[in-house]
Amino acid sequence: MSTAANQLDRLPAAAWFTDPLVIARRNILRTRRTPQAAVAAITSPVLFLLLMRLVFGGAIHIPQMTYVDYLVPAMLVQNVIFGGLSAATGLALDVNSGLIDRFRSLPTPAVAPLLGRSLSDLALQMLAAALTLIAGVAIGFRFHADTVSYLIAIGLLILISLSMFWVFAALGLATKNPETVQSTTPIFFLVLFVSNAFIPVDTLPRWVQGFARYQPISIFNDALRALTQGPHAAQAALGHSTTYFDVAAACWCVGLAIVFASITLHSYRRL
Repeated sequence: MSTAANQLDRLPAAAWFTDPLVIARRNILRTRRTPQAAVAAITSPVLFLLLMRLVFGGAIHIPQMTYVDYLVPAMLVQNVIFGGLSAATGLALDVNSGLIDRFRSLPTPAVAPLLGRSLSDLALQMLAAALTLIAGVAIGFRFHADTVSYLIAIGLLILISLSMFWVFAALGLATKNPETVQSTTPIFFLVLFVSNAFIPVDTLPRWVQGFARYQPISIFNDALRALTQGPHAAQAALGHSTTYFDVAAACWCVGLAIVFASITLHSYRRL
């Protein structure tokens, strides 16, 4: 039996919990040295929210829903995208610097660096979500559902963040280069704009409406809108019940996590 295998056999069960937390703390503290990416990931959704509210606020009519109520949930999802790109960049940096190899040589769970990165990414995204909500409330966003729906919305946002992490982890490990990760930003912008994030799908060109309506970003947006605005607004403005969007969003989350976690772990083992 190899030394690595012997080390793994001797690992206490608590290491699977404590080691990722230690690495997550390291990732968060490291943002103090290079805060630009984290600041951009945290503030970009707020700036987009203010910009889109000023540009389209009086021009788009949503039945039984104000435009700011329609927009804020989408900004929470956009925050996941920006945060995910930041996580992919950080993971690529860790691979390039040899830090991943050093972690894997220690008596720690092999996947601890990935789990730690997912936790630090989640923490920064929840901070960005809080700032986005504060900005949204300041410009008119209001909750119109019950307390249980709010809690489900928070849980769903966490689930979206954790599932999308694997998409960006796969990107970071596939490229192994921070500049290459950053060069994919326009692709994710395109996916955001070809969705219902900023305007209803019906206003998009007909040939992209099918993709825009059922792609995961649109489903996540509508699920959070339905949970924050209540069942009547969901049915009138979005065309389906809250349950429909919750189930669809959960299915997308599980599917993305299974596919991209498999790709990520395969790439990770080959490093």
